[in-house]
Amino acid sequence: MKILKIFLNRVFITGILLIIQIAWLLYFILKLTRYSTIISIGFTILSMAMVIYIINNEDNSSYKISWIILIMLAPLFGGLFYFSFGDRKPAKRLRKRLNATHVIMQPYYQQEKNIITELIRKNEREAGICQYILNRGEFPVYKNTTSKYYSVGEEMYQDILLELENAKHFIFLEYFIIAQGTMWNTILEILERKVAQGVDVRLIYDDVGSVFSLPKGYEKTMEAKGIKCLAFNPFIPFFSLVMNNRDHRKIMVIDGHTAFNGGINLADEYINQLKRFGHWKDTGVMIKGNAVWNFTLMFMELWIAFKDVDVDIEKLRPHTYHKDPFDSDGYVLPFSDSPLDSETLGENIYIEIINLAKKYLYIFTPYLIIDDEMKAALCLAAKRGVDIRIVTPGIPDKKIVYRLTRSNYAPLLKAGIKIYEYTPGFIHAKSFVCDDDIAVVGTINMDYRSLYLHFECGTYLYHTTSILNLKKDCVSTMKKSREIKKGDIKEGLFGRLIDATLRLFSPLL
Repeated sequence: MKILKIFLNRVFITGILLIIQIAWLLYFILKLTRYSTIISIGFTILSMAMVIYIINNEDNSSYKISWIILIMLAPLFGGLFYFSFGDRKPAKRLRKRLNATHVIMQPYYQQEKNIITELIRKNEREAGICQYILNRGEFPVYKNTTSKYYSVGEEMYQDILLELENAKHFIFLEYFIIAQGTMWNTILEILERKVAQGVDVRLIYDDVGSVFSLPKGYEKTMEAKGIKCLAFNPFIPFFSLVMNNRDHRKIMVIDGHTAFNGGINLADEYINQLKRFGHWKDTGVMIKGNAVWNFTLMFMELWIAFKDVDVDIEKLRPHTYHKDPFDSDGYVLPFSDSPLDSETLGENIYIEIINLAKKYLYIFTPYLIIDDEMKAALCLAAKRGVDIRIVTPGIPDKKIVYRLTRSNYAPLLKAGIKIYEYTPGFIHAKSFVCDDDIAVVGTINMDYRSLYLHFECGTYLYHTTSILNLKKDCVSTMKKSREIKKGDIKEGLFGRLIDATLRLFSPLL
């Protein structure tokens, strides 16, 4: 029965279909080129045209170089391959819908001018990050908001259950991965009860992210339970550029005044109920107050684009169901990054924090696959005396990505950056903390997919008490981790060749 289940699995079936497509495409092209020199020349011209197009577009240089080399190595297939997978912007239909919805939602993002003025008085340079996020991402910064930092998923899970039980009006959930098990089944039981009580429950999950963990058509199962549901960008067994762009965000909004964000998906490994790669370490935040509005709008922008336009947005504001003033602790700015534009908002925020660092910068990341710009920023900061420490997994989830991550250690170590591998297991957290002033906790990995291809989100924190809790967690985590020295990464000639090749094509992985 187990073997039959594997053969009937949609991933297995899709894989077979993709192999058939590839085989047919290769056979067809080879036949054509053997039959006609003109056709062969045509494919080569197409590849050259792609090279010219790539050189002139606004993509990252590392990303462009990898594609150009691939096309030059395989002119017959490189152009077609780039045409299918290379352009990082979403397919036209997806882009058109999301852009149209963004125009509708734009008026709801309004910055209180006195907050920006106050920030500039405190520190004009640091206030510049908030101004940048507002100008290029259109996300306002807020006061009257509190934040709570979580150093592991199981801690956040307990508060999620408490807040869900307290929900009285609406619950919005948007996750990359949902997997049936203790965590999701417990949450689902609460959601079903809340639906019965008249609470408006809406769920978005990424269809590719959950392709191994949820059955096909799971959104219909949710709808039957009274949970409004959207499977984002459905997985189809054909070559498609649109499959590149996934919804990697993790957002939960409750009654407009409480939200959760971070790297934690709704699956058992994230709360260590399931052991996959040793201890699973992740981080997250809960925010309460005015800043939750940004997360509500992020969710609704995606929801309205693909599911339901008949929504009264005004009723979802933070004070609709919370009449009392919110407590205030520093400044909180939830933001989202999208492949719809040429603005790599997430990466630019990271680089800005690196450039601002004066004393220290601590980073949690599961993958360290960075471009030349971020590498240069990190090395320069270390060379000017900033204590930069990066924690990566000790037990990998993907061995080739782990090797690629380690292949980036040498220049960072040489510049004086300290690198630690989380010995107890896998660290899935995506967190920056700098100089006791600034932090980001969210979904954005330090790899090309997160920085260029996916829909991502994060919570930017400035002068909040939660920043010091993140710093304390970083110090504690480093004590449990193994510091990597230069001598730990020696490779022979063949190993260095493999690493160089992996780095060269890392933007394509």
